[in-house]
Amino acid sequence: MRIDFTKMHGLGNDFVVLDGRATALPAIDATSAAALADRHTGIGCDQLVVLEPSTFADLRMRIFNADGSEVEACGNATRAVGLLIGTAASIETLAGIIHASPAESGITVEMGKPRFDWDVIPLAFAMDTQAMPVAWEELANPIAVNVGNPHAIFFVDDPYAIDMARLGPLIENDAIFPARINVNVAAVTARDAITLRVWERGAGLTLACGTGACATAIGAMKRGLVDRRVTVTLPGGPLEICWREDGEILMTGPATQSFRGSFDAAAYGMISA
Repeated sequence: MRIDFTKMHGLGNDFVVLDGRATALPAIDATSAAALADRHTGIGCDQLVVLEPSTFADLRMRIFNADGSEVEACGNATRAVGLLIGTAASIETLAGIIHASPAESGITVEMGKPRFDWDVIPLAFAMDTQAMPVAWEELANPIAVNVGNPHAIFFVDDPYAIDMARLGPLIENDAIFPARINVNVAAVTARDAITLRVWERGAGLTLACGTGACATAIGAMKRGLVDRRVTVTLPGGPLEICWREDGEILMTGPATQSFRGSFDAAAYGMISA
């Protein structure tokens, strides 16, 4: 059985998208997702995105990281799916219902409301999430935010001076984060501008992270460092983040379709239902 796929990216954060809305796909698990994501022996991507029918929304989106772990949300993937659909749509995720719609500068996604309670980040025990009393070498006192998935944000002078390849996995897998964590290092450069690098949970250092941009912007706003509308510039390019007065986060940015193809399902361990 051959499966069609679409390769897409949002500012370089790349995805393999499988559309199972009209015809059910073979079963996908952590092993098959990781095999498809492998850049040497698979198609290669940061995340595998699977579209399915939904009872509660226009469609359901499942997201698997490159290591095969299934995650709650991905802002860049949502923009890619919004581009693929081409119209405004409600999308069911593990983080709840989110909405994507075409915009002049790409796709706008309503990402929901941020959460700050220690037990919904989640952390291993209660502490102040606005300035966590912890440090990993020069990275200290992060703010923790859940924007559908968990993020720790460190504000530094120069994000590119941080050894993320070494510190990223150390923080991601620390026992204080029972569900692991996305690690963000950011510099505020103006009241409306942030520079950001992200070590993504289960994917590593990526060119862009939509939820990371949202979490970092919200963290900077909570600390009074920026206004409620900012441009977050990642290695792959900029995203516009707005925190509305009603608490909803809006993220706007581009998405791109790279190419289409097909693969042999059996070669990647996908078993027909």
